[in-house]
Amino acid sequence: MVAATRPRAVTVDVVETLVSLDAVAAVLNEFDVGPHALDRFFSRLLRDGFALAASGTYKPFREVADGALATVAPVLTARQRTDVLAAFARLDAHPDARPALERLHRAGVPVATLTNGAAATTTALLERAGLDSLVDRAISIDDVRTWKPAPAPYRHAADVMRVEPGRLAHVAVHGWDVHGAHHAGLVTGWTPRLEGTFPATFEPPDVAGADLMEVVDRLLALPDDTA
Repeated sequence: MVAATRPRAVTVDVVETLVSLDAVAAVLNEFDVGPHALDRFFSRLLRDGFALAASGTYKPFREVADGALATVAPVLTARQRTDVLAAFARLDAHPDARPALERLHRAGVPVATLTNGAAATTTALLERAGLDSLVDRAISIDDVRTWKPAPAPYRHAADVMRVEPGRLAHVAVHGWDVHGAHHAGLVTGWTPRLEGTFPATFEPPDVAGADLMEVVDRLLALPDDTA
């Protein structure tokens, strides 16, 4: 196994890593669609996106999300589903997002977001949170028409950031995302905010930390083979 080296650029997952889904949960609760509605909805959304990637087909985030919502909450009208999906434009940043991005900015390491959502939505979320000046690019799976954790989005991100995959780090709270990035050749970082324990099914991250700031510090502390 090749030892991880200090990244020359970093990509960060968006939903649940940089921003919280609380706004979506609030709308689902207003519509009273049953217990654990957010978990059921988002798990189904990801499952359907993964199935598309595994079968070599593609549909964009909003279309997959609407279909998943119609399946897990059939009582919702089309207008209500639109209201739920609109909440994705109002997601608030997690408290550790800004200090982690600022740390990378001070270190001179370029940062991009890498999401299964649309680039325009991500850009709007970053602007809303005042984080846009800390992120160089918003990269979407729409560019390659394949959902993470298939290899193509991660390798595309390396091309966009003009680094070899082994010098690009990907940071996420999802074990499946870390696993996908690892198998695309990237350095990986994970924090347990969402999952608590890293899933044993997947390849472990190169670095882990209690929050995004600690993950970033450990990525920057990796040895640099050019030193």
